[in-house]
Amino acid sequence: MKKPFLDTDFLLQTETARMLYHEYAAPMPIIDYHNHLLPDQIAEDKQFESITQLWLYGDHYKWRAMRTNGIDERYITGSASDWEKFEKWAETVPYTLRNPLYHWTHLELQRYFGVTEVLNKDSARRIYEHCNALLQTPEYSVRGLLLKMNVKTLCTTDDPADSLEHHRALAASGFAVQVLPTFRPDKAMSPEDASAYNAYLDKLGASAAVDIVSYPDLLTALRVRHDYFAALGCRLSDHGLEQIYADDYTDAEISAIFAKVRGGESLKPKEVLQFKSAMLVFLAELDWEKGWTQQFHLGALRNNNARQLRQLGPDTGWDSIGDFSQGQALSKFLDRLDTQDKLAKTILYNLNPADNELFATMIGNFQDGTVAGKMQFGSGWWFLDQKDGMERQINALSNLGLLSRFVGMLTDSRSFLSYPRHEYFRRILCNILGNDVENGELPDDMELLGGMVQNICYNNAKGYFGFESQAEPVEAARVAEKA
Repeated sequence: MKKPFLDTDFLLQTETARMLYHEYAAPMPIIDYHNHLLPDQIAEDKQFESITQLWLYGDHYKWRAMRTNGIDERYITGSASDWEKFEKWAETVPYTLRNPLYHWTHLELQRYFGVTEVLNKDSARRIYEHCNALLQTPEYSVRGLLLKMNVKTLCTTDDPADSLEHHRALAASGFAVQVLPTFRPDKAMSPEDASAYNAYLDKLGASAAVDIVSYPDLLTALRVRHDYFAALGCRLSDHGLEQIYADDYTDAEISAIFAKVRGGESLKPKEVLQFKSAMLVFLAELDWEKGWTQQFHLGALRNNNARQLRQLGPDTGWDSIGDFSQGQALSKFLDRLDTQDKLAKTILYNLNPADNELFATMIGNFQDGTVAGKMQFGSGWWFLDQKDGMERQINALSNLGLLSRFVGMLTDSRSFLSYPRHEYFRRILCNILGNDVENGELPDDMELLGGMVQNICYNNAKGYFGFESQAEPVEAARVAEKA
């Protein structure tokens, strides 16, 4: 018998899977420990004027699909009205069949707005007006949307030079969702463009009240900002890299390289790699000192379209999966830290599915028994946070590690409507386990399997990141004010 589209048992193929999802996974709260939501919008409790602003502004997943469908850029990032942009997206949706966007689009419409009809050019006006009317009500402010999805903790992504003023305001506001910063120092270790890098160093120095003249000054400034983030409850760092950098270097070489770039000179490729390698080690040691978790998002080949990069800038939909060599440098970097007993809890995210087993085995090399699941193979991300990508990541981790210790899903999104991705992941997880039970590959023990599901959905992340031991928000804000 044909199943209806997106019903209550969506993606759940067996009775065991349905029981695991509905009774164990669905009720669990959400910890979204990595996303790109804007903290100012949460602090001001922004009320979006239209679903276009909430849904299409900044979503390069949808932009890529619209471009592929022959939609002019005016209706994507250009000057067209909100209705015109939504209409063009609605016209594109039927062409996204078997792309995860088709599932995400209808999950989001259903979960947030109660819309059960499919989106296309014929339903577009009805759905647009229905969603916009709801968005004008208090329950559909940014904070209301987070509460609607049962989010308990979310971690934004923030540059070391950011003031974190909105996090301070949120910490003092009593908002039920814990909103914490994440330390993302990519700009501090990117000296390829000397002019841009020096401008950034001036900004970083001002934020830390440190005159950055020498390399030790840079380290001092980063430590000051690292301490400041910690005072506001930060528990994670994050790095978006093509690959790990692990070249050999001496302190004297790095000081000379820094002096060269600070003087406005361009660096040789080898010098860039040495500098990045030294910075990665220093930043990893800071994380270890504070008991933070370091995250590495590896493998994106960015800004492939030079013409569009000039016109629209970065993060506008021109990136792809890269085929970088990951294993050797990753091993060398982790071993360098482990040898000094300074390897922090670590999550490795892989963007090339060909490297899944490499990542899944690499984490096993550095588990040391101090923390359950200390080294994590992160959830499928970016191009891989869809059904096939999640299944492949889960299977690789299951085969070569301990799925039971996995810290689970995250949105990695710029949209407040992306939280059904946690549901999507939970349904996929429960379906995999349910099929194994039906096939006799796992015992039919709901207490055992249900506990595993709840741990992966919420409990593992809560304990791993230490969110249960955070300082009281108001007190954290006071400490940060003094930092």
